[in-house]
Amino acid sequence: MTNVSDIRIAIVDDEPSIVTMLQMVLRREGFHQLYAASTCAEALDLAAKVSPDIVLLDIMLPDGSGLELCSKLREYGNPHILFLTAKASDLDVLRGFAMGGDDYITKPFNPLEVAARIQARIRRLEPEVPAAGPGKRLEPGIYRFSRFTVNEAEGELIVEGQPVPCPAQEFQLLLHFCKFPGVVFSKTQLYDKVWGINGQGDDSTVMVHIRRIRERIEIDPGNPKQLLTVRGLGYKLVKETQER
Repeated sequence: MTNVSDIRIAIVDDEPSIVTMLQMVLRREGFHQLYAASTCAEALDLAAKVSPDIVLLDIMLPDGSGLELCSKLREYGNPHILFLTAKASDLDVLRGFAMGGDDYITKPFNPLEVAARIQARIRRLEPEVPAAGPGKRLEPGIYRFSRFTVNEAEGELIVEGQPVPCPAQEFQLLLHFCKFPGVVFSKTQLYDKVWGINGQGDDSTVMVHIRRIRERIEIDPGNPKQLLTVRGLGYKLVKETQER
């Protein structure tokens, strides 16, 4: 089981009151490796030194945009990036996900919700005991489909024999579908199972992640053949696993 005291969290925000509030709440939840930065430059320097597991990232920083910083942080590992921002329009949310963000909370926010989402993220990283059923393989943690393979243990997506970068939250969503091919999941169920936030989220979050997964695994993302939309119900991954 993951020890929360081992999780490295970077808070990148230029408002000292927000940083202090988050640090106080996260310490109460058992997180001790907390780091802070108030600019893009400080954040990059921090990422190079400690390689954080989770980054709480403001979009509007004194020396640049958190959106652009997001992709640069990926050079220092694959942290779970949660945007904290006052920019709350649908376009802002979509841009945040397009730039590689995994989650999005608008200001003002309840710091306990931030802590809950971090805890949910950690639970998603816990190894699951394999069970019999659709999508299980002879090789533990490896899910093979006609065009792609997902290696759970190594956090790797292989498409037509080539490794394809896949941000953490997209990988977890695709992995969930791989474990239950042919099963239709509503957006609410996906929030609960993948994000771990009991269905609390807007439709655009799931939609953007689905679109980005399709761009990685489909021949024609605009006409998907593997990750399908079931009108009025949700989404499903076509059941065509190839066990070896």
